[in-house]
Amino acid sequence: MEGFIKKAAQVIKDILYINIASITPDGKPWNTPVYCAFDENLNFYWLSWKLNQHSENVRNNPHVFVTIYDSIVPASTGFGVYFEGKAYELHNPKDILIAIKHIYKREKRKPRDVINFLKKYPRRAYTFVPERVWVNGEGEIEGNYIDNRTELDLSKLKTYISAK
Repeated sequence: MEGFIKKAAQVIKDILYINIASITPDGKPWNTPVYCAFDENLNFYWLSWKLNQHSENVRNNPHVFVTIYDSIVPASTGFGVYFEGKAYELHNPKDILIAIKHIYKREKRKPRDVINFLKKYPRRAYTFVPERVWVNGEGEIEGNYIDNRTELDLSKLKTYISAK
């Protein structure tokens, strides 16, 4: 299991985008890649236009599923990290400051002012808080490749991320 934790941490650190699967208010699935950053507790942060479909979805229903994977590796060689959790639009200026500090640090840019993500401005800061985590594995049934999932201990993954 330690090997999976290490690989998952590496994917999280290396891949700049998460894919957020959410549900529209009328019950349709919606999937969106967003540039992200994360903290030592594996809270993920991103910035989006407040009228984007995924932004509206998160406001309507915080339950989301997030994937992180390298999309350019050869077939049957990929390793992905899968999260179940909740996403939220941030309203508290202190929380927004934390989010933008992480995002702009990852971008290696000077953060914009918090006011740019409040009131009349078009973009908002968001966070995703994982509750469960899996990685993909592989197996075979009667000579046929199958893709399976192995659940990881989220607290161990957080500990590993924060120690590095």
